Amino acid sequence: MYEELRDEGASKEKAARISNAAARDSEKQVGHRGGKAGSYEDWTVDELKDRAKELDIEGYSDKTKDELIDMLRNH
Repeated sequence: MYEELRDEGASKEKAARISNAAARDSEKQVGHRGGKAGSYEDWTVDELKDRAKELDIEGYSDKTKDELIDMLRNH
């Protein structure tokens, strides 16, 4: 599982964390255990801009909400 995750682009840390959890529990349980992130559509423009800044995305300051969401999803 670790190698598959690495081949898909996961970091070493993420691949190890997921594969170790799957070995400890089951793959099905690991898949259902994740957090519940809200949709970017529910965020304010200021929150989206703050997130873009956290991710070091450039050129976000004059973007609309839809453009910010697109930038964050495709980063």
